[in-house]
Amino acid sequence: MGKHARDSLPATAPGQEINRFTELQTFVQVAQLGSFSAAARQRQVSPSAVSKIVARLEARLGVQLLRRSTRRLELTEEGLQLLEQGRTLLADWMALESAVTRQGQPSGVVRINASSSTGQRLLVPLVAEIMQAWPDLQLDLSFTDRVVDLIAENADIALRWGRLPSSDMVARLLGRTRQVIVASPAYLARHGRPAHPEDLLQHVRIGWNYPRAVPHWPFMVQGQKHAVAMGEALRVNDGEAMCALTLAGAGLARLSLYHAWDELQAGRLKIVLEEFNPGDLEPIHAVYVGKPGQLPARTRAVLDFLKARVNLAYAETVPAEWL
Repeated sequence: MGKHARDSLPATAPGQEINRFTELQTFVQVAQLGSFSAAARQRQVSPSAVSKIVARLEARLGVQLLRRSTRRLELTEEGLQLLEQGRTLLADWMALESAVTRQGQPSGVVRINASSSTGQRLLVPLVAEIMQAWPDLQLDLSFTDRVVDLIAENADIALRWGRLPSSDMVARLLGRTRQVIVASPAYLARHGRPAHPEDLLQHVRIGWNYPRAVPHWPFMVQGQKHAVAMGEALRVNDGEAMCALTLAGAGLARLSLYHAWDELQAGRLKIVLEEFNPGDLEPIHAVYVGKPGQLPARTRAVLDFLKARVNLAYAETVPAEWL
């Protein structure tokens, strides 16, 4: 259409504002349904009203979008371009409206990284409760004992044990747990119960093989700090594997009281050398990148939930009956 066609049909009546969203939405419906009548039925207006809206859009843009015939409608090149980009624009607008009308309710994907043991023992039991509280949340869980770069891995939250190195990450303390030396009753029956940290040199000491692992077990002997090196015979990089090996009688291990709690309670593991325990408590943090006041609602909701629901106070001291 040229200038004459544009001038022959006013874009709007005097005093009437242009509703560009309605124009685009109507055109897309006509193009997808293939007729003015079908679009009119969907919009619950007359076919002539739909035709006028499309004509007004064509006049305002100064191009022909549809070729009309008695049998069918055919999109022009400009019509095809408007249809393709218009559908995307309408979908984005509807998604934006939907997000806003949820009034800040958490929605979208939250990616959480944790060690295999922490993921299975601490996080997995809470997943159903999180999803019930916020049905629009999607959880993406990755369990690995490798310390990941949150930005490189596109993770929102990581659960990490131990003292944290200085970094740009923000940390929320979730709890602390005592560390204990444990062995299975079968192992102690075969090899005897160590009475002093130095006795450990005669035992298999299951250790960690990842780079950040502390290479010794700490003790307090007559008020002085004392360390026994981890053994070379058996090392692993997974907490569940260490616990399973200890249960199987492969050696002694230094585990968190939280991790070994169920096995200790059931008598499947026994604590040794507790009188030499230095009493250190290992912290667990939920760490994330970003400023606390600028987190997406979905990330903040999960962080708040973990802070409220993770309770490790019971794992800070050993029950007297286990000694």
